[in-house]
Amino acid sequence: MTSYATTAPPSGPMSWLARAEDWLDSKGKGAWIAVMVLGFIAFWPVGLALLFYMIWSKQMFGKSCTRRHARRQDTLRRTGNSAFDAYREDTLRRLEEEQAHFESFLERLRAARDKAEFDQFMDERATDARDREAPQA
Repeated sequence: MTSYATTAPPSGPMSWLARAEDWLDSKGKGAWIAVMVLGFIAFWPVGLALLFYMIWSKQMFGKSCTRRHARRQDTLRRTGNSAFDAYREDTLRRLEEEQAHFESFLERLRAARDKAEFDQFMDERATDARDREAPQA
């Protein structure tokens, strides 16, 4: 008989708390923060207790970075199929290049918008200065 068959799931108030914690973990850090904010809105000690729990369990600061790093490592792991691995590496490289091109495009758009706004400001300033210097009739 396996240990799974001999261990009973938790019952009582701890079971729904454990299920709620597992559900929030599956939804991510945003769900924890949303529940904490709702706790503060409903009854501030509940929100404070959730905040302390998140800090104590390292829910707020610890796990997300390690999960992200582990996910990246899983993505880079070889499958054993060299054709697929080469295709995947080429696709990831191409996507990274496209992302870099898109980010540079967005940067150029921001620079152009900033330049247009600055030129408009300078034109308005020059117009105001000319209007003040012009003799009033």
